[in-house]
Amino acid sequence: MLICIPDISGFTEFMSAADIEISSQVIPSLLNKVIYSNNLGFRVSEIEGDAILFYKTGDLPTFRELVEQCRLFYTKFYKQLRTLEILYKYEVQGINIPEVLGLKIILHYGEKISAVQIGKNIKLMGEDVIVAHRLLKNKVPYDEYILLSESVLDQYKEEEIEHNFGWGRLQEKDTSYKHIGDISYRYINLEPLAE
Repeated sequence: MLICIPDISGFTEFMSAADIEISSQVIPSLLNKVIYSNNLGFRVSEIEGDAILFYKTGDLPTFRELVEQCRLFYTKFYKQLRTLEILYKYEVQGINIPEVLGLKIILHYGEKISAVQIGKNIKLMGEDVIVAHRLLKNKVPYDEYILLSESVLDQYKEEEIEHNFGWGRLQEKDTSYKHIGDISYRYINLEPLAE
């Protein structure tokens, strides 16, 4: 199963500084923009305040399709961010919306996942769901990025994996997590796409 977590960075700072009327409009608007720009058939398992837990079973998209989907998530998110900036430009808390909020996207592939129906919702459970969430806490030196776990990259032949995307290059890193161990990943800065 492929897990994709688009996560709004700066969420806590924004929520603590913004008026509830503004934040209750801004965050759902941004999350909706990401959900409706889903072209790869990801299913939504949960919306977790500032993040969407997407999943996909069956055949994987090509590596290029996967990166293009993440790029689309980001560019649609930023277009909506600019629209909200204009909408709330006369509100005191609206002035800093683009400076505070951003988007990071985690991609992880795992076999230790089960999709359990609880009521009308599908809840993902298992070790790889935990790993995907832990990857949100990493050593990437950027606020906005795509992070691809080694388990995602292992699903593609090395010659399929593009290292240069026109706006930046994939870089490698690993992080050690308690109870999980070292996890290797590659990441690319998304910030140049916002310019």
